[in-house]
Amino acid sequence: MADSNPLERGDRALGSRQLAAMLPDLAGARPAYRHLAEAISALILDGRIALHVRLPAERELAIVLNTSRATITAVYDLLRERGFAHSRQGSGTWTDLPEGRGTTGVTRLLGPEDIAIDLARAAPGLPGQALADALATVAPHLSEHANTPGYHPYGLPDLRAAVAERFSRRGLATVPEQILVTSGAQHAFTLVLALLCRPGDRVMAENPSYPNALDAMRRARLRTVSVPVTDTGWDIEIIESTLRQAVPRLAYLIPDFHNPTGCLMPQQERARLLRAAQRSGTWLVVDETLAELALDVPAPPPLASHATPRGSGQIITIGSMSKTHWAGLRIGWLRAPARLVTELAGQRVATDMGGSVLDQLLALTLLARAGELVPPRLEHLREQRAALAAALNEHLPDWTWRPPPGGLSLWVDLGEPIASALAERALDYGVRIEGGAYFATDPGIFEQRLRIPYTMPPDTLREAVRRMATALADGPSPSPASRRPHWVA
Repeated sequence: MADSNPLERGDRALGSRQLAAMLPDLAGARPAYRHLAEAISALILDGRIALHVRLPAERELAIVLNTSRATITAVYDLLRERGFAHSRQGSGTWTDLPEGRGTTGVTRLLGPEDIAIDLARAAPGLPGQALADALATVAPHLSEHANTPGYHPYGLPDLRAAVAERFSRRGLATVPEQILVTSGAQHAFTLVLALLCRPGDRVMAENPSYPNALDAMRRARLRTVSVPVTDTGWDIEIIESTLRQAVPRLAYLIPDFHNPTGCLMPQQERARLLRAAQRSGTWLVVDETLAELALDVPAPPPLASHATPRGSGQIITIGSMSKTHWAGLRIGWLRAPARLVTELAGQRVATDMGGSVLDQLLALTLLARAGELVPPRLEHLREQRAALAAALNEHLPDWTWRPPPGGLSLWVDLGEPIASALAERALDYGVRIEGGAYFATDPGIFEQRLRIPYTMPPDTLREAVRRMATALADGPSPSPASRRPHWVA
């Protein structure tokens, strides 16, 4: 594997009781060691057990599982034989992946002309009339700005004030000096990484997570320490122990309708997370891009609103209009301590003197109409989610998922590790979709998962599912090595 020394990633250990709680009931399964090894391998492939984590000592695990040490020795031997673990003299047994499960290649950006139905981008469009109305509103004000240089590295003052007021209205008192307007949430995140992190620093990330954020961490040469997000959400004890053991410089989290699982972090877990991050001195970067897309529950208050005054100084909240309005605006923001906003604005000038004045004026107008524009969008998403679920039940009844309470996509379990092969074959049927591996902190896992957005009209979603079902039924699977380049949103 590329990371041959797990100790360089932080001495992370999985407790015997933690592992036992993850394992299914294997009472009566024979031979026991083989079923245990297969269960642990499946947990690694599903991301519930992170890579490069030390497994429990054989004697401890045998006691907790009420089995013999010889059985656990056989389990670990089989895991090592299959490539899911390796041992180092004096440092125990560590989780790993078999050789050849990684992905390589250079990414080519595919445009709308390349594919008929694009399900790789979970980003809805903006109704044409809403944009036309906003442009008509903005036009008289644009001439007022034309007589100025037009550079606003912090963002237009009126837009900063509007975003600050939006935070305050949601329960997190904010002043404009705490807001930096950026060219999208991804821009905000890369600015934060460049200012706060240095190559080799450890950063904590959910597994799975947003691929573009993970790629930004890799390009910054940071060492990711993953924590699992399952169909039922986060294991706060694993997060607490990871923060305590690895002491990451920064943690990137999507607690609101998590991308790609759709999970919503419970309020009590948010408070525990904040306390654990404060104890470890870790900067928290909270991605709120999807927070307003609440379909079945009320929109949650900002995670930072749960922080104590002493613990609020190391929380950065990022958001954008890409999911609630239109990604073509390229308008995002971050909320942070005013001192940090000043430093980030200074850093921004080196590569980006400031965002488009026109786009920011449009954003200001659209945010003022959010109460009128967002509710119909949520209703459309509910209809599209229902149409996608019905189509999957009809054409692919063996696939399973949990209906998310918000967000833009389903995180579907295919029941077998065929996601990359299916995604490759679906391209020949005019459907572009990405397998779960592209949402993983480490390559080779989530091969049994697909993220399927419900951001298109119901008829389009039904046709996409029909085509995927046909692709699955037709012909041999293409080789994973032939996988065409990708990008997701």
